[in-house]
Amino acid sequence: MRRTLGKPHFHVVGVDDGAFHREDTWAPVAAVSMAVPSRVESVRLGRVRVDGDDAASEIARLIRGTGGLESVRAVLLDGAVVGGFNVIDLDRLHADLRVPVVAVTRHAPDFAAIHAALRKWFPKDSASRWRRLRAHRLFRLPYPELPLLVAAVGCRREEAALLVRRTTVAGHVPEPVRLAHLVASAGASPRRPSERRVKGDNRRRRPRGPVA
Repeated sequence: MRRTLGKPHFHVVGVDDGAFHREDTWAPVAAVSMAVPSRVESVRLGRVRVDGDDAASEIARLIRGTGGLESVRAVLLDGAVVGGFNVIDLDRLHADLRVPVVAVTRHAPDFAAIHAALRKWFPKDSASRWRRLRAHRLFRLPYPELPLLVAAVGCRREEAALLVRRTTVAGHVPEPVRLAHLVASAGASPRRPSERRVKGDNRRRRPRGPVA
């Protein structure tokens, strides 16, 4: 990874979900392949089950669908959940794709509330969801201009931090992740004007879903 980060251009894939209704069965998810810093190579749109358990497999399928997996050097995620409480198995995704996986978030999760919500709404598999969510500790980036928390698999913390910095064109979010959110939201089903979606909010108005 260190050698890759020393190059002027390299390929990464950003993944994020888009807006969805609380009553929806599926949530849109997009993968955007980019040549750092800002050239878009390909885009793929898919879906995951809301509150399901298919996040890692569907994201891996999407990333493979962008083409040129052999040239991808890292995967960037907006947190470690999609579609409500569909927790991404970061270790499985890393092992499947064989590239570093880095999840970023701007806000520290309320893990006590998240743990309570998992026990309440997912009594059969709350332990496994919680284990995946807490498998990798969050750390804060050393860059004041990027107030982000990061979880990384398959690379050192300093490498993950530099990756985020290299892929952030403007603002606080890596460009591949920002574009993935726009693409996924464009593929979302229409909502009534009164509806407002907050990431992690879904059918039964649970607490805000975990982000990393």
